[in-house]
Amino acid sequence: MANTNLKEAKAAKNDEFYTQFHDIEIEMNAYLEYDPNVFRGKTVLLPCDDPEWSNFTRFFAAKFDELGIKKLISTSYAPDAKKMKLLAEPSLFEMEAPQFDPKKAQTKGKIFILDKDITNDGRVNIEDLQWEYLEGDGDFRSKEVTKLRDEADFIITNPPFSLFREFLAWIIDANKKFIIIGNMNAITYKEAFPLIKDNKMWLGYSIHSGDREFEVPNEYPLAAAGWRIDENGRKFIRVKGVRWFTNIDHGRRHQPLALMSMADNLRFSRHKELKGKTAYDHYDNYDAIEVPFTDAIPSDYDGVMGVPISFLDKYCPEQFEILGITDRGNEWALKAKEYTVFDTPNFADLNRRGAIWSNGTLVSTYARLLIKKL
Repeated sequence: MANTNLKEAKAAKNDEFYTQFHDIEIEMNAYLEYDPNVFRGKTVLLPCDDPEWSNFTRFFAAKFDELGIKKLISTSYAPDAKKMKLLAEPSLFEMEAPQFDPKKAQTKGKIFILDKDITNDGRVNIEDLQWEYLEGDGDFRSKEVTKLRDEADFIITNPPFSLFREFLAWIIDANKKFIIIGNMNAITYKEAFPLIKDNKMWLGYSIHSGDREFEVPNEYPLAAAGWRIDENGRKFIRVKGVRWFTNIDHGRRHQPLALMSMADNLRFSRHKELKGKTAYDHYDNYDAIEVPFTDAIPSDYDGVMGVPISFLDKYCPEQFEILGITDRGNEWALKAKEYTVFDTPNFADLNRRGAIWSNGTLVSTYARLLIKKL
């Protein structure tokens, strides 16, 4: 499966996924449509980004004047600091620059700055990009990159998936605006879910189903389905379950979800798990009903409901309140029952999630968000 690539990458800490230009463009345009001046007069930092390979710098450099950006900063990891060891020599872009240093090329990160017209052609674009070596390897946790974080208004990138928790905490610690890519399961992370619950982070405009294609280095193993090599020899993989995470507003998140009544869902639902049932399942360990599909949320139920984490693709904060998530520790104080070994042999699994009765046996559901209509 395509998401096998992601699992393998996480296991090996191979985080070299290059986001496609059109995916970046679609997402950024949504924020600009909602607020055309969102980036005007602002400093944008693109950490974990290499303009020689990545499209984030290319997009913002091409739009620099149009968006009214004050300053664009990109930083890249040193080749020796990357989990995946790349065999390629420094690019011609780097080697032909007067500041090129073969001793630093493998061990030092680079910083790229775009803030003025150095070519004197009357516009600021990627031709005006200036770069130099960093003192360190470009790790976002370093003091020098953290200082750049503190200077920036926006942080936008595709961070290493294996470091998503740390990267998100690094952003939140500085109270910055951000647009980043991560795995959908990050919704359940203890570092992420409280932000979502408190309406301090939400999903982006695009990428709400299916998979997305990412370019990968030549050294990346193409061991699973969902990959291709284009006519220029570039490698691509398709990855499921990725999402944009942000705290910047866009119009889609304020569109209410169309709902049917509970009776109509039970009668007309396209899902065999619901159609023909007499009632929704009620959790044994939460005072809430199980709603296994977002499009099956009943319009006439005012109690607590457990919904899939993919509900956030359709979440409208004016329509629903997020109360918590099914979890082992009962952090949100919503759990009505805690199982022990005297109740059932699989008590630990049941305590992690919502439990429902099925054919006389308690079974756990997938992770569920606990919500209520407003």
